[in-house]
Amino acid sequence: MVSWLPRKPVVTAAAIALAFGLSACGGGGSDSGSGSAQKFDPKKKVTITMWSGFTSRELRLLDGVIGDFEKKFPNVTVNSVGGINDDKITAAIRGGNAPDVALSFSSDNTGAFCSSGAWIDLQPYIDRDQVDINAFPKAVQEYTEYQGTRCAMPLLADDYGLYYNKDLFAKAGIKSPPKTISELTADAKKLTQRGSDGSIEVAGYVPSDSFYESVPAHYAPQWNAQWFDGNKSAVASDPAWSDYLRWSKGLIDWYGSSDLTKFEAGAGAEFSASNAFENGKIAMMIDGEYRTAFIKAEHPELNYGTSPFPVADDLRNRYGAGYVTGSIVGIPKGSSNEGAAWELIKYLTTNPTALAKLGSGLANVPTTKAAADSPLFKPPAHFGPFLKIFTNPNTQTNPMKASGAAYQELFQSFVDKWEAGDVSDLHSSLEDVASQIDAQEANAAGGGPP
Repeated sequence: MVSWLPRKPVVTAAAIALAFGLSACGGGGSDSGSGSAQKFDPKKKVTITMWSGFTSRELRLLDGVIGDFEKKFPNVTVNSVGGINDDKITAAIRGGNAPDVALSFSSDNTGAFCSSGAWIDLQPYIDRDQVDINAFPKAVQEYTEYQGTRCAMPLLADDYGLYYNKDLFAKAGIKSPPKTISELTADAKKLTQRGSDGSIEVAGYVPSDSFYESVPAHYAPQWNAQWFDGNKSAVASDPAWSDYLRWSKGLIDWYGSSDLTKFEAGAGAEFSASNAFENGKIAMMIDGEYRTAFIKAEHPELNYGTSPFPVADDLRNRYGAGYVTGSIVGIPKGSSNEGAAWELIKYLTTNPTALAKLGSGLANVPTTKAAADSPLFKPPAHFGPFLKIFTNPNTQTNPMKASGAAYQELFQSFVDKWEAGDVSDLHSSLEDVASQIDAQEANAAGGGPP
């Protein structure tokens, strides 16, 4: 199995619990950690613990890179523990037995970790060691800090583009991938194949919010849709959201909602060899760079291409951009070995060799140009467009909030209702959602319930 980062935001109560629960247990970012960079003594033997969500082959790959770190710093022994999610990290911090280093697959939780003081502010270490944060793209810088507190460093990244079936394109007489949403829509209709009973046998493109990676966050950059205007939700005030929603609903209605629902029900599981795109049942889809490795392992015979995802017709100059997210690494509150923990984090996130090895093995995007240019970085075929998407200045990530991804949960719940035809007045309904998001964010920023 190829390692992957979570594709959809953490849309359960866990995200809200992170923000509220940790705030309640004490400490803003300035109150945690030593407040200054702890010295690292290369002669003093020390053992530190690192938690991550990796398992099996992916964990062995990480441990191999950690082994390189231990060779560089023979006085440090790293106890690497895999299979750990953010809930376990949070519980350990609240219980006072946190690891020295924590790796999270959900950058959406940066706001919760930083605002609550659950992860310490790394700026004193960054300043002391003159780590160049500008070596990371702007969007990556944004998902590792919250309101001036940088409590995380980026490890690897995911970005999203368009996958398309070249054989189906040729059969339909389509010579190149679409660059605008109207072109995508026209191609989707042309590529769709139906049975004699009208059922969908091959879908040109599935826009449904509930299907695979087709979620609002991944589409937002293509419409330049903004989640917030200052501290206020912009899902009603930014017309880009309404444009996106009308597009998705329009294409769903063209298929026929019940026909599309039946098709989706029969599609294979996303992370399996029965994935509908991999099996030629979908002509185009939005997905991350990691899919290239899945296809190589599961369906190497598939004749496909990758490209940036299309943009709104009036935003042609933004073509080439996309959505980016990634794994984050930090030092949880309570670590007694901050100095050694920082050395490990700095090595994993800034050393070109470490990043190139991890990027190649996990089929994820290295976060620095030096790592991407390293001869050790050997990504799968069709990976090139994702490297360009990653460095595009218009590529965006989600805003970091104290509530984690809770605002996305509220919006996605609304999108489900909209696409099902259960919303009569789009604008007024979006205003209601925006009010709910504002209330939720005000509560989270204020520390939550006692």
